[in-house]
Amino acid sequence: MKKSFSVLSLALLALGFSAFTPGNKPVKNIAVNTAGAVVPDPDNAGLKLPAGFGALKVAEGLGKTRHIVVNAQGDVYAKIMGKVAEGKGILKLHDANGDGKSDETTGMGNYGGTGITIKNGYLYASSDEEVFRYKISEKGDVIDPSKAEKIITGLKKGNQHETKSITLDNAGNIYVNIGAYSNSCQELDRKPGSMGRMPCPILDSAGGIWQFKADKLNQSYGEGVRYATGLRNVVGLDWNTQLDQLFVMMHGRDDLHNLFPDLYTEKDNAELPAETMFALKKGDNAGWPYTYYDPAQHKKMVAPEYGGDGKKEGSKEYIDPIMAFPAHMAPNGLLFYTGNQFPARYKNGAFIAFHGSWNRAPLPQEGYYVVFVPFENGKPTGKWEVFANGFSGMETGVTPRSAQHRPCGLAQGPDGSLYVSDDSKGSIYRIIYNGK
Repeated sequence: MKKSFSVLSLALLALGFSAFTPGNKPVKNIAVNTAGAVVPDPDNAGLKLPAGFGALKVAEGLGKTRHIVVNAQGDVYAKIMGKVAEGKGILKLHDANGDGKSDETTGMGNYGGTGITIKNGYLYASSDEEVFRYKISEKGDVIDPSKAEKIITGLKKGNQHETKSITLDNAGNIYVNIGAYSNSCQELDRKPGSMGRMPCPILDSAGGIWQFKADKLNQSYGEGVRYATGLRNVVGLDWNTQLDQLFVMMHGRDDLHNLFPDLYTEKDNAELPAETMFALKKGDNAGWPYTYYDPAQHKKMVAPEYGGDGKKEGSKEYIDPIMAFPAHMAPNGLLFYTGNQFPARYKNGAFIAFHGSWNRAPLPQEGYYVVFVPFENGKPTGKWEVFANGFSGMETGVTPRSAQHRPCGLAQGPDGSLYVSDDSKGSIYRIIYNGK
């Protein structure tokens, strides 16, 4: 009897199964594995993971792979940053034999950028100035790569923080980060002793999240709604479907000691300010450039450009972060996990990909890993923890140039796997749970 049940179970697996994926209809016969099994690489692709988890490299050498998304059939779409060859701005990775490795790589799009996502039958992707969408078939393929519909055009682009990250809600809106082209809105950017402009004119057109319609073509920048402001730069963002709310990770400012050595030590420079997670509502102001968050004091502090001295507390008109992380680690990816493959404690929690610091001297550089934050009822329930480490390939002395890999984008597969992109060597990792 047991043997018959086992055979029946294997037969059912071979026929496929149904699954729900965020923002899409139920899909049948996904992730069918007929020629191989998804197993971790012998060395877990070089990663250090919690017990019961394994990892494999889906692909490598792809270029500057930024954000990624996985369709209901398990194909990975990766956005490539910078100058791209014709038809290589978006790469599609297909696993033909079910072993978890990419067997076929095809490309489309002639523009570089960071943002990419799938929602309601469309693939959305951004350049540094525009957002496009492509109709996808029930099989998950872009129907006509040459027919990109331009959703948004003319987005503000400065000489720093120019990438445009995107996410969509469930009410037909798309959210776009417009990074501030400044460190702290000084009269002379990054000039020691230069005071801040008041009010900061950058906030009129950048330093926040803008909301547009997801199905309206050729929207100008001016047609967007400034959804939230006071955010220096956001690369990682996600719409939490359980809470129906936007969450973002802000890159904090730099150079407190370098700009104001009489007020801040080199150690202060390394540890301040925190990288911060915000839960946003329409009209929120996170306080940049007027404040920063001090993780040791657990307070918003007035920025020195605006009369702060490291002791003066910031105004309560600015919202507080819901979680703080070490300074300068560059959170580039945010994903709320909704799958069922991982143990129950991971359900609805947040994964964050930290790209890694460059300016924590005299302390060691930090980051270059993926962390997990447990959530319950819409709030963090415990401290953040390192989930996947080892991307840099170094135990000590890591720098942006010496790091072998740097985490950037996160995506969830239809089977609940976690995918991580690396924009240093162009690798895509897949993390699976194979414990009991």
